[in-house]
This record gives sequence, structure tokens and C-alpha cells, in this order.
Amino acid sequence: MQHGPAVRRRKLGAELRALRTGVGLTSGEAARLVGWHQSKVSRIETGASGVKPADVRTLLDAYAVQDAQLRELLLLLSGADDGQDRPHWWHAYRGVLPPTYRDFISLESQASAMRTLETSVVPGLLQTPAYARAVTRAAVDGLDDERLDALVEVRLARQGVLRAVPPPALKVVLDEAVLHREVGGPEVMAHQLERLAEAARLPQVSLQVLPFTAGAHIGITGPFVIFSFSNTSDLDVVVLDNLTSSLHLERKEDLEAYSEAFDTLRSHALSTEDSLDFIAGIAGIHQDR
Repeated sequence: MQHGPAVRRRKLGAELRALRTGVGLTSGEAARLVGWHQSKVSRIETGASGVKPADVRTLLDAYAVQDAQLRELLLLLSGADDGQDRPHWWHAYRGVLPPTYRDFISLESQASAMRTLETSVVPGLLQTPAYARAVTRAAVDGLDDERLDALVEVRLARQGVLRAVPPPALKVVLDEAVLHREVGGPEVMAHQLERLAEAARLPQVSLQVLPFTAGAHIGITGPFVIFSFSNTSDLDVVVLDNLTSSLHLERKEDLEAYSEAFDTLRSHALSTEDSLDFIAGIAGIHQDR
């Protein structure tokens, strides 16, 4: 397991290698075609070194890759702001965002589907401003107000991905503990649960609650997110967050294991309809406090 940037280099290299072999070129032939040394192509394809966006464009042109979405995604993996060299919205926050968080946002912004298990807090894409502020203040010790405001702005700006055309499919499994944990106080929680119910009715969102009555389950080891991409499953990745960093899992075996785990969790969770009723009941408890 390695951290985000290394994962993205390897994924980029593997995809470029697949594109090269797909057009019937050896690495030496590809290198001669673009005027490079063969070792440069090999280093790029193995992820041994970083690659400039301009070099990725050169290879994509050489391999006659016309798919605009695939080109944009591979350019993002190389570190380009976007396929048209326009800075992303989070570029303005680069001074307050660690590299692993920027990498997470980049994956999130390009994914065609996301599957997430949350065991402690509401997913960032579904948080209200007040809830996001309370979570951020608790998670990052010693924040001054300016940095806190910036991090909350980022969390709320991320939610714009759900308004994209087309939006990504978002499947969420929430442990019941998330609904009971009183983040920010009763009023904040009541509003947050109302927001969850609203989000659950969006056509691109599927939200299920895993009740305490389900007992011990495969998700007790911790939350995770599976990002999937419409162009190729080779770019799919599982992200595990911990206190100081994120781990990105890319092996086929890891992806299959977490996909199976997520399906198992959904099978033990309440249906989407019953989950809405369950959330409404707990929201009433917070409102009465």
C-alpha cells in the first residue's frame, strides 16, 4: 500500500502501457515515434518517475486517443489542473489542503460512481455547513478561524459534484451510530438528518442505514470509499482514511474484496425506503432534546 501520488503514477503508467500495446507498438517504437529514449517511456509506464502533462498529451496523440473524458482523466493523474489547463476550484485552497486531500478531491471530481461506508460521521458530500464546521473543528486540533472557514468551504464546494451533468452515482451505507452521534448539538443534528433525507431522494443517491440490530459486520474495521470510473476499471481505487493520511488500494484483489464487502453490507442494511423512515425517527429524537 502506498500513498496517493504513487498510486496515481502507477495507474497512469499502466493505462498508458495498455494504450500503447492496444495500437501495436513496443516501448522502443513508441519512444522513437515521439523522439524520446526508450527508458523514459519505461519509467513512465512503471510509475518510477513523475510525468509532465505535456508528455502525457504527446503519448496520447501518438496513440491516437480521441476519447475526451479518458484524456482528461489521464491528464489529471499526471497533475494537470484539467484537460484544458484551467485550474480546478480547489487550486485556490492549495495552501491549506494536504496533498492526499487534494488527490482525494481530484478522484472524487472525476469518478462516475462512488460507494462509501461511514461508521462515525455523515459523508462529506452530504454534510450541512454547521455539521461540517463541527466535524472539522473536532477532527483538526488547534485550527484558527480562518483555516477552519477555508476547510469548511472546501468540504461544501466538493458537494458540487452531485450537481454535475451527469452526476456520479453515489451509494452510501451509514452505520446507525452516525445518526445518534450528536455532532454540533441537537439542532445541528436535526438539520443534518433532514439534509440526509433530502439527499436520499435524489435519483443519483442510494442511502441505506446499517442498524445496530445487524450485529457485528464486515465494516467494523473502518470506513472506506470506492471510486469507479466509466472509462476503465483499471483506474478504480479504494481509499481508506486515517488520522494523518489516506491509503489508496489499487490491486484487483483489494478492489474485489472491498466491492464484495460493500455488497454484503448493503444486503444487511435497511432498504432505502426503510432507511428514510429510520432517519426520520431519529431526527425526531434530536428535535425533542
